[in-house]
Amino acid sequence: MHAPSQLNARPEAGRQPPKTRQAARVEWPTLGLLALCYAMWIFGTTAASALALPLGIVVTGLAIALHSSLCHEALHGHPFRSQRLNETLVFPALCLAIPYARFRDTHLAHHRDEFLTDPYDDPEANYLDPTVWVRLPGWVRAVLRFNNTLAGRMLIGPMVAQISFLRSDWQAIKTGDRAVRDAWLWHIPAVALVLAWLWIVPMPVWAYLLAVWLGLAILKIRTFLEHRAHLRASGRTVLIEDRGPLAWIFLNNNLHVVHHMHPEVAWYRLPALYAARRDHYLRRNDGYVYRSYAQIFAAYFWQAKDPVAHPLWPGRSDGDA
Repeated sequence: MHAPSQLNARPEAGRQPPKTRQAARVEWPTLGLLALCYAMWIFGTTAASALALPLGIVVTGLAIALHSSLCHEALHGHPFRSQRLNETLVFPALCLAIPYARFRDTHLAHHRDEFLTDPYDDPEANYLDPTVWVRLPGWVRAVLRFNNTLAGRMLIGPMVAQISFLRSDWQAIKTGDRAVRDAWLWHIPAVALVLAWLWIVPMPVWAYLLAVWLGLAILKIRTFLEHRAHLRASGRTVLIEDRGPLAWIFLNNNLHVVHHMHPEVAWYRLPALYAARRDHYLRRNDGYVYRSYAQIFAAYFWQAKDPVAHPLWPGRSDGDA
């Protein structure tokens, strides 16, 4: 689950409903993967932790990352036609940090492609308004510069995003935003289910928190360069042609242009859709493509791909990098 970057966020424009679609009544691959995810999580917190706690942390962290990807499928209308049933299936807050309803609402707002990378109107943007950037204290800018490397995004990114997210939501609650308040109230029983489980299993809470951090760090690999600053909205969204384990954990969301163009399509149909019209999607996003996550690690693990300040935003100056 991706905590939106909202250091300079305006109030969001509101929830956007998923597109109407014709689909199977039950999408069995998604339902089966949900069962596998919960089985992994149970195994990680019980038998794997009893056998070797580091193993339990890794297995649980992978399950948390996969569960976040399945939450993403649920908010886009999978595996059932009933949105209430989909949301019930992912109700336990395995990652603890982000209320599902907040993820849902901010992510659906993010799907307004004309606002992608907008520091104010894209809730998932990692860019800042340059006028905000130049006013930040030096130590904050140093932290955000490190956060713009892949290593930083994985190591400190979960905490940076969470602090920004909590600050933004607290301001919204103080100004009377009932939707944000209710999302956090519903989050309490979703977290309570997880804490009740941890009360009876071998994995201690501190180890579970490490697993949460691991799960969120894995998700930061996916979100690291999903979108870029580009004059044309259709050129802002990436394609990563990886078919390895990370693509599986991300449920093929690495084919991000395909997902943005067809958000109603289930994860397991995206690779065939991409293969059938690869040249079309590459023209669509102006060739913003990587072969694999290995290529991205090699290029950007210790090096920032983008500046923190939006490079095409009005008010940009040479000192904003």
